[in-house]
Amino acid sequence: MTDSKYHYLFGPVRSRRLGLSLGVDILPMKTCTQNCLYCQLGKDAPLTLERKVYVPTEAVLDEVRRRVEEGLTADFMTLSGSGEPTLHSDLGQIIDGIKKLTSIPVAIITNGTLLYQPEVRHQCAKADVVMPSLDAGDEETFARLNNPHPELNFEVFVNGLCSFRREYAGQIWLEVFFCRGINTDEKSIQNLARLIEKIQPDKVQLNTVVRPTTHTEALPVPFDELGKIAQKLHPNSEIIADFSRHSTTPGLAKDTHYADAILAMLRRHPCSLEDICAGLSARMDQIRPVVNELLKTGQILSDSRSGNVCYKIS
Repeated sequence: MTDSKYHYLFGPVRSRRLGLSLGVDILPMKTCTQNCLYCQLGKDAPLTLERKVYVPTEAVLDEVRRRVEEGLTADFMTLSGSGEPTLHSDLGQIIDGIKKLTSIPVAIITNGTLLYQPEVRHQCAKADVVMPSLDAGDEETFARLNNPHPELNFEVFVNGLCSFRREYAGQIWLEVFFCRGINTDEKSIQNLARLIEKIQPDKVQLNTVVRPTTHTEALPVPFDELGKIAQKLHPNSEIIADFSRHSTTPGLAKDTHYADAILAMLRRHPCSLEDICAGLSARMDQIRPVVNELLKTGQILSDSRSGNVCYKIS
């Protein structure tokens, strides 16, 4: 199996939150309702609130069917990747289709900004796990950190998260992304804790800058500081584990063309060498020569920041 056969699937890749995850990407690159400072896909792309069929629904489901028939080991089928998945108006139909093809649970990684719409909540409720974001406790921080579409209102956004909790019996894992000096002061943490108490998620997962971002303002928060913040946010707060803490599970066939698989991963987000090895269930000595060749031919670039070397599409 090579990822070049698939336009809408990537992986399985090792996820810090979901274990071994097969990505289902249903948006063109950087199609979103926000331009977050910490986004790994670039900055200042045009924003949209328009829900429509961005990629053909049947083509997505056909790829899922073929991938399942080839043999698939994954902990989750995850709607995520190049943009905000709730912008796809056939989201519910895609989830229903996936569930007919496999018993692997479905997760949605979303910024949550469209959950104020009843139809979006109805479609998201078909998933087994919904993973929205809340990075700001007030309108000013929301504008600075998330750069939302001008028609998005912070209070309406938060109320949408609360409404979804009341209507949805599944798991909600709320991600809070911290950038040093923007949402790490005591007032910001208190505001976030107050809103999280209203939303009542099953988990609160703290994240910070790990991979290279396009905005220099997006600065990492040390993990010991995240630990102190976690204690203040919610009883079920946790710091998202590093990739290296997960055990390796076979994800790709032995004859995988690693170059294609690596490029498919890096089109979605930058990865370290360790990330790539874990995601492809491969040894370092198998992956390093392929990465070096991709560097040599200019297909990927290396980016060193905060002592970490990550690779990304050139």
